[in-house]
Amino acid sequence: MGAEIERKFLVEGDSWRAHAHALQRLRQGYIGRGPDAVVRVRTIGARAFLTIKSPGASLVRAEYEYAIPPKDAEELLANACAGQCIEKTRHRIEWDGLDWVIDEFNGPLEGLVLAEIELYATDQDIELPAWAGREVTGVAGYSNEQLALAEEPPLL
Repeated sequence: MGAEIERKFLVEGDSWRAHAHALQRLRQGYIGRGPDAVVRVRTIGARAFLTIKSPGASLVRAEYEYAIPPKDAEELLANACAGQCIEKTRHRIEWDGLDWVIDEFNGPLEGLVLAEIELYATDQDIELPAWAGREVTGVAGYSNEQLALAEEPPLL
């Protein structure tokens, strides 16, 4: 079983930009939501993926990801996601030996910037950068699944 251990933080200020690299444009939507799984389709540049995750916004989630043809992903985003998609620009930052991702949301979520760090263990110690603000791990309103339903950013 694949597992993802991830913490999520609101980003404060712009100081993170000096360390960012590997800019990517992402579009994603949700084609299935149920009590046992969430199914997401995502494009990252010219690549596309179908991901199955255990539901919720908890620290540890089961995750399975599969490459799919980009044309299939575009059709799913257009037809199966009922217009409930997220568009964001992803940046990568190496901090204290770990890889962080910073997501700047576009469209109706413009202004929302989140940082995520994938961990090896739930009790792993990490040094938080100054730009890592309030932790929102487990806060349902900040899960990408819920953000896809939102018409504006959650209250900060």
